[in-house]
Amino acid sequence: MTAKVLVVLGTSSSVGKSLLVAGLCHLFARRGVRVAPYKAQNMSNNAAVCPDGSEIGRAQATQAIASGLEPHVDMNPVLIKPEADSRAQVIVNGRPWKTLSAKDYYPKKEILWKEATSALDRLREQYELVIVEGAGSAAELNLRKGDIVNMAIARYAKAPVLLAGDIDRGGIFAQLIGTVWLLEEEERELVKGLIVNKFRGDITLFEDGVKILEEKSKNPVLGVLPYLHGLFIPEEDAVALENPFEKNSPNTEALEIVVIHLPRIANFDDFDPLNAEANLRVRYVDSPEQIGNPAAIIIPGTKSTINDLNWLRSQGFEKVIQKYAQNGGSVVGICGGYQMLGEMIHDPQHVESKEDSAPALGLLPINTIFAGEKATHQASAQIENGPGFFANLENQKISGYEIHMGRTDSQSSWLKITERSNQSVNVLDGASSKDGKIWGCYMHALFQNENLRRAWLKDLGWEEKEGEKDPFARSLTRLADTLEETLDMAYLEKIIWEN
Repeated sequence: MTAKVLVVLGTSSSVGKSLLVAGLCHLFARRGVRVAPYKAQNMSNNAAVCPDGSEIGRAQATQAIASGLEPHVDMNPVLIKPEADSRAQVIVNGRPWKTLSAKDYYPKKEILWKEATSALDRLREQYELVIVEGAGSAAELNLRKGDIVNMAIARYAKAPVLLAGDIDRGGIFAQLIGTVWLLEEEERELVKGLIVNKFRGDITLFEDGVKILEEKSKNPVLGVLPYLHGLFIPEEDAVALENPFEKNSPNTEALEIVVIHLPRIANFDDFDPLNAEANLRVRYVDSPEQIGNPAAIIIPGTKSTINDLNWLRSQGFEKVIQKYAQNGGSVVGICGGYQMLGEMIHDPQHVESKEDSAPALGLLPINTIFAGEKATHQASAQIENGPGFFANLENQKISGYEIHMGRTDSQSSWLKITERSNQSVNVLDGASSKDGKIWGCYMHALFQNENLRRAWLKDLGWEEKEGEKDPFARSLTRLADTLEETLDMAYLEKIIWEN
């Protein structure tokens, strides 16, 4: 069997490609189609771990779940994780391959293209439909020679292309028509329809706009999709945090939690379950002046711990966080943020930094040493011997995943990892202050565990209210319903199955 392929490209980053693919995957899956997502190359520090320990982009893992599947490395064979402005770790087939500068990355096209197309071929052998997500703009003219994504994949698969633009940011005609005009003739022939995404207001007022788009692009508009607020679906990358969000409308009575928006923030979807709770507000801040007086401060994961620690210190966060902790405030660190809470971070092999060592924030009695081997696991664990609110969770089970390259020595562990990548283990993780106010660990997705999440929140003074069950599933249903109601499904089915 060779699956049909549908390609969803965008006029730029953040036009909604990831959500569109997730929604389409869910839509076709519930129609009984064996569908799988695919993105040849993803650039994001928001990653996920597959059952076998391989690492892929969070967006593709989300799309897999939307398809009713376990995430698999073939869904995202090349993942680029930026470590600095011009350097990134390249993950190939789920494992670290090389750390390269941008200049050195593009000459590797032949190797990476082979891996990307082989992964797509394997998916096509197993499923009826593969929905491909593009990256950035479909018309990056200066990158065309090194392209292993976007139109390069569409041409390889000889697949129909849907081109999406974001009307909310303005310039929708230049976005869509300009992108079509910049494509080569062979590429333009693959474009079978346009999607106007993130429309606010009365859609009937854009009827003339639809006609203009169709006349000048020589392509039908499949639909004008409304701006969907309140979707609890993980974002692909940190671009979404450039406009820090607050859940629902501002509520002065809501408990407030602040997350430090590090320059190389990673896996910030760790905090989505907090956003889903009633009477709770999460803010991302990038300056100390924005902190205010929250119930807790979280230092999230990062792709470059020492560099982001230096940034945190240079911006004046260090003294503010230390004073907040001294005054009895709760400070939590996840993965790289956990390492920052300690006394020292050592990087003798220069795995993440040019510095041999750096003093950390001194809030936990731990020390971290970086090593070349990267730990990537889905994990199960048990809470043991924890102080403060942890005492109420003694022997309770939680689950999550690990993505880190450091080893941290702790004498105050509160977590025992019992399973990694389906193998039994006995590994201690985490550290805590004696009162349980300051704590951290390596395990991501902690707050998906309702027992731990709500115990911590109640310790902060949060009052539990009856909230919605499984907001992620509800969001997927709402997204798929909107696509089914808004898009010209008859035409979409035709271009997929008759291609």
